[in-house]
Amino acid sequence: MQALQPTEATSWQIYCRLLTYTKRYWIAFAIGVMGFAIYASTQWVWAELIKYIVSALEKRDEQAKNWIALSIAGIFLVRGIGSFLGSYAISYVARQVVHQLRQQMFQHLLYFESRYFQNNAVGRLVAKITYNIEQVAAASTDSLKTVLQEGFTVLGLMLYLSYTHWRLSILLVAVTPLIALAVTYTSRRLRKISNLIQESMGDVAHLATETLSSFETVKTYGGESYEQHRFTQSSERNLKQSVKLVVTQSLNTPLVQFIVAGALSLIVWLALQPSIFGETNAGEFLAFITAAGMLAKPIRQLTQVNTTLQRGIAGARSIFELLDLPLEADAGTLRVPRIKGHVQFDQVSFTYPSSEQPVLSAINLTLLPGEHVALVGRSGAGKTTLASLLPRFLLPTSGQILLDQQPLADFQLLNLRQQIAIVSQRFHLFNDTLYKNIAYGDLQSCTEAQVWQAVERASARSFIEALPQGIHTLVGENGVQLSGGQQQRIALARALLKDAPIIILDEATSALDPETEAAIQKALHIELHGRTALIIAHRASTIEKADRIIVLDQGRIVEQGTHQQLLANQGLYASLYPSVV
Repeated sequence: MQALQPTEATSWQIYCRLLTYTKRYWIAFAIGVMGFAIYASTQWVWAELIKYIVSALEKRDEQAKNWIALSIAGIFLVRGIGSFLGSYAISYVARQVVHQLRQQMFQHLLYFESRYFQNNAVGRLVAKITYNIEQVAAASTDSLKTVLQEGFTVLGLMLYLSYTHWRLSILLVAVTPLIALAVTYTSRRLRKISNLIQESMGDVAHLATETLSSFETVKTYGGESYEQHRFTQSSERNLKQSVKLVVTQSLNTPLVQFIVAGALSLIVWLALQPSIFGETNAGEFLAFITAAGMLAKPIRQLTQVNTTLQRGIAGARSIFELLDLPLEADAGTLRVPRIKGHVQFDQVSFTYPSSEQPVLSAINLTLLPGEHVALVGRSGAGKTTLASLLPRFLLPTSGQILLDQQPLADFQLLNLRQQIAIVSQRFHLFNDTLYKNIAYGDLQSCTEAQVWQAVERASARSFIEALPQGIHTLVGENGVQLSGGQQQRIALARALLKDAPIIILDEATSALDPETEAAIQKALHIELHGRTALIIAHRASTIEKADRIIVLDQGRIVEQGTHQQLLANQGLYASLYPSVV
């Protein structure tokens, strides 16, 4: 189905779009519908059986006791089979749909631009995958089961009543517009409140994730009361909307029940008039009243299901809004086994969408194959932004970048990033073993000997061998079991294992002690031979060994040359140099 724009999609369109995910499971869905149809048919059959029971009692027909008893058992057996088939089949389909949606959402998130994650809190995205998706599960499981089961029941009973006495059944049809009006009003209100609840749940998840992942900062600076206050405010907003939801739901059901009860009362009053039923016997009269009375329960449940349905639709809306967002642009088709590493920035400028001030302005820079270039400048000069343009985490606002004389945009993203290794100051370790953190992603095919070789080059062998399970030790969430320096060496080993022709080192040794850094610098001097390296660092030991140093200030290149040349120029680099020695 064609993606609907969030502003255009009505609740019905969203629900229909949700139902399209059931196409793959149409057999199970059909079995579920059939099961509920079987269940619903036993309702009017039971009312009809009442007529024969009363008739048998009036006539003292002892012969009827056997088939009536068997009929009662048969009705409940058929009802049980229908209920099982319907519940199991629809639940199976619903869980498959939820699984499919969750997989699709996660896949979508993996292929979004980096900018999307800069503008959206992780906690809110997690809430979509967890809380919102479960609201969809409720809508597609419990709600759908109720709609089918009770909907078929109402339809079957209405047909039975129309067949038995069509004049009186018209009264029940006459109150339908009133019921529809009440349901329509509450649906709109429930949908609005459900959207607000999901937004507030996203805030709760975001605050919890942010606070718990920064517990050391919170405890160090006495932020417990402040964070508790923020969380309480967010939770109270969620509570307020939840109470509104309960009030709306609680008023909706009695209102609809009162309308139905009024119609039933009028039917019973009219039915007791001799002129209405005429020569109708007691069994037929009781069967009609029983069938009419049986309508109250399914109608009540159909109105109650509206709350769950609207929450599910609100959840589906937020999910489809995410799925309708464009993925990371990748129009490139060029694939090369291994690039040479010639990089050229041609009049490259970059401005973040949320800012009017450019971060980079008219950058002209060439990196020769195998050249090691260091980026130096004050904080906020644009060093990391410049490095992020190379793997296309960010796209230039103007100008272009050439790689081996080919526009960077012509390279297929996957192929481009296979040519680049990165050790960033924001490196991440997964809650897995050291081995799997090093041999991660495309590197899983590497042998254990190759992994150990990378570990050795990153000066990480000694501390890894001292761990209880060695290289197969779990590092905990974001490497919490390791020190900062140990984490950085694992990230460095991962980059060295990749053996890419271009390597970006963004404060790659900032968390290391001087002795370890010296050992790694020596190893890197050997490892980086023949590779193009873009190095961002503040320590003089790293900067001095670069083939060329580029000095950035306010997004512009203000100086470039070797360490000795820049010191002799007595420019910005010379003024910065003492602070990085």
